[in-house]
Amino acid sequence: MPELNPEVMRWARETAGLTPEQAAQKLGINPAHGLAAVDRLAVLESGTATPSRPMLVKMAKRYRRPLLAFYLAEPPSKGSRGEDFRRLPEPLTQDEEALVYALVRDLQARQSLLKASLEAAGEARPLPFIGSMTQQQGVSAVAAAIQQTLGFDREAFRAQPHPKDAFAYLRSLTEASGIFVLLAENLGSWHTTLSLDAFRGLALADPVAPFVAVNANDSLSAWSFTLLHELAHLWLGAPGLSGGYTNTTLERFCNDTASHLLPKAETSYASRSRRTDRVGEPLIRLVDRMLHESHLSVSKAALVLGVKPPNVYRLLDQALRAPRT
Repeated sequence: MPELNPEVMRWARETAGLTPEQAAQKLGINPAHGLAAVDRLAVLESGTATPSRPMLVKMAKRYRRPLLAFYLAEPPSKGSRGEDFRRLPEPLTQDEEALVYALVRDLQARQSLLKASLEAAGEARPLPFIGSMTQQQGVSAVAAAIQQTLGFDREAFRAQPHPKDAFAYLRSLTEASGIFVLLAENLGSWHTTLSLDAFRGLALADPVAPFVAVNANDSLSAWSFTLLHELAHLWLGAPGLSGGYTNTTLERFCNDTASHLLPKAETSYASRSRRTDRVGEPLIRLVDRMLHESHLSVSKAALVLGVKPPNVYRLLDQALRAPRT
């Protein structure tokens, strides 16, 4: 195991937005041995003393960093979370946005560690499909490229007994191709739960260690849709953060790519529902569960076929986003 890096310790505190005084208080460091609390922290950050394991765990929690980040050879270079594709009906609170930034930092640290490990083992081979496609090639071409690389079988996906099994099937294919998938529910405790408006999916398009994160607080049947949506971002070489709503051409393209890859039976259901002005939410939930498909795909089909007027689409989508098992 490599040694702790005090430079990374300081970097983690500073990028968490904490002064030495604030950090010492949050870490529960008390004056001792004639030293003030902030001076005891300075001793740890200078490398003069090594933090105990419980103190290191506290730092990881308070600074919102993975524990292994403290063993990096040097602080990660400042990275970008990519483009922010979220279009929110209301601005996020400062706390919600801070959680998203913390999540991105966490993933970037994991990515740096993984990439360094692959390079050290001589296994850092660029994946040829990252950034290999363009929107000009069309949804069908991008979907076909993803399907071929993953070896994704639509019928095998549909045959899974539960949405969680369907996601596990898709996730295993994705990770076998060299893409790392993380289900993110919170940042270590319930009070750091990540809302769907704040974050639904994230793609980090590194050619050696690409990462995708999916919000685990979404419905189980939405996990697969989000994963496929983020895979489209990787194939397009367009890293970024996705939320619940969007009106950008790229996000619609990625939604359409995900829909293209999933089974299409929900469209026939929506066709049968055109005879009424209402789409029964319980029935959509049922179809959504049975087909392991995202409610976004179901409600989008309803919109396209005229089942619901456009100004109700967002309300329908929001109603179906409630987490369920």
